[in-house]
Amino acid sequence: MSDADGPYLFDVGVIALAHTTAPVRDGALSYVREAIAGEIDAVVPYPALFGAHAVLTTYYGYSNADASRLLGNFLDAKRIHWYDRMPEAVVRGGLSQAGDVNVDGWDGYYAQVAIEEGVNTVLTIDDDFERFDAFDTEVILSPEEFIELNEFLEN
Repeated sequence: MSDADGPYLFDVGVIALAHTTAPVRDGALSYVREAIAGEIDAVVPYPALFGAHAVLTTYYGYSNADASRLLGNFLDAKRIHWYDRMPEAVVRGGLSQAGDVNVDGWDGYYAQVAIEEGVNTVLTIDDDFERFDAFDTEVILSPEEFIELNEFLEN
């Protein structure tokens, strides 16, 4: 990876996957490590941590305490650009984005943050962000890895 495609916005699924023991976590983990080290320019909206917490506890079986500890440690990363605003204009823009391309409200919000912050690439585990023209989307899992992840989650 290089920062040539950055800055990168990290979607909830990437953050959550990087903090698991799933067999397909390596791609997500490498991006998170590079963001923590400041090797890539990473943008992470604070609400993504709550989303990752919900994913870790609901789908990966982590306890609230463990998910909170892991994400609290991630929050300590000082080289990440933590997006800490949620002004009405961004919320309205996110809702508009969601309606325009038919994605859920959270994805619309993350897309609007990406636009506001000049993000070049959104890192994600699904292809919903490919519906947006304002930035590139990098789906970090191959179709085979996505199947493997779903099998892992079923067990």
